Amino acid sequence: MASTSPKARVKPPALRRGDTVGIVAPASNIKRESLDAGCHALQQLGYKPFYFDSILEQDLYFAGLAKRRARELEDMFSRSEVRAIICARGGYGTNYLLEEIDLAKIKANPKIVVGYSDVTTLLTYFADAAGLVTFHGPMVTKDFAHSDGVDLHSWQAALFGQSDWSIGSESGMKVLIEGKAEGMLYGGCLSMLAASLGTPYEVHTDGTILFIEDVAAKPFQIDRMLMQLKLAGKLRAVRGIIFGEMLECIQSRDQNYTLEQVVLRVVDHLGVPVAFGLRSGHVTGGNVTLPIGVRAALHLTRDRTRLTLLESATVDQGATTEDTKAHRGTP
Repeated sequence: MASTSPKARVKPPALRRGDTVGIVAPASNIKRESLDAGCHALQQLGYKPFYFDSILEQDLYFAGLAKRRARELEDMFSRSEVRAIICARGGYGTNYLLEEIDLAKIKANPKIVVGYSDVTTLLTYFADAAGLVTFHGPMVTKDFAHSDGVDLHSWQAALFGQSDWSIGSESGMKVLIEGKAEGMLYGGCLSMLAASLGTPYEVHTDGTILFIEDVAAKPFQIDRMLMQLKLAGKLRAVRGIIFGEMLECIQSRDQNYTLEQVVLRVVDHLGVPVAFGLRSGHVTGGNVTLPIGVRAALHLTRDRTRLTLLESATVDQGATTEDTKAHRGTP
């Protein structure tokens, strides 16, 4: 029988104020004014934004050709001065990079990678194939570009190397099914998780606390994608489930049911704790940063709603590449 314990992951060096952060557009094209606004916010936080001028290229609805986007990403990993890589936006097109990226370059230079939405494809691929801790969190033109777009507590805790920190009801999270669970935090945008099935890049969910979020999908579409995951066996060995804010996931304003009722129909009989509403990814504001690939504990009762990260997601900057490979999270 296959083990349901997920593999430990390599932790990248921590981020510090004053560091250079590389900005990439791996999916849809971006606007100059939104990029400038996001860079200004990063500068205000003490970082040095860096990007290539080619980031503004456009090919149909993509941010340039797939080869250009892949080389840009590899270059950011290879540059020693770049301490973290933050995606400009999602949209669509990250899947084109999967066959273009030289994974050896990613493994050789473990770094913080942050994004959500379509970028889920990269986060789960780097986590599963490169063994790297990745980060589901705010992006430059979508969150940093807005004054209330980023939850700084989770950003700093996740990227600066804090251990044993937690997220609770202040993040919007509420209880759907009570219970306690411990596992490796994993997941992202539901559309991307479902789209991975049947491909060489299929997500690995066994032994995880699975985070699921999406935007502007009708309840029956959410139902269909959850059932797809369930029928593919991807919910069979999860230890807990956390849904995101699920922004604008409605059929109509006067529908006589809630999205919570819809998702419970699929997950109610799994026997695991389930939470709903955590603001990470597509959110109304205060985007929470979630490290993908570290141990976490989910505690959901009538009196307590808490996701606790049981270990740091990064290592000290002084660590060498070999040190980061040796410093793996405990499964």
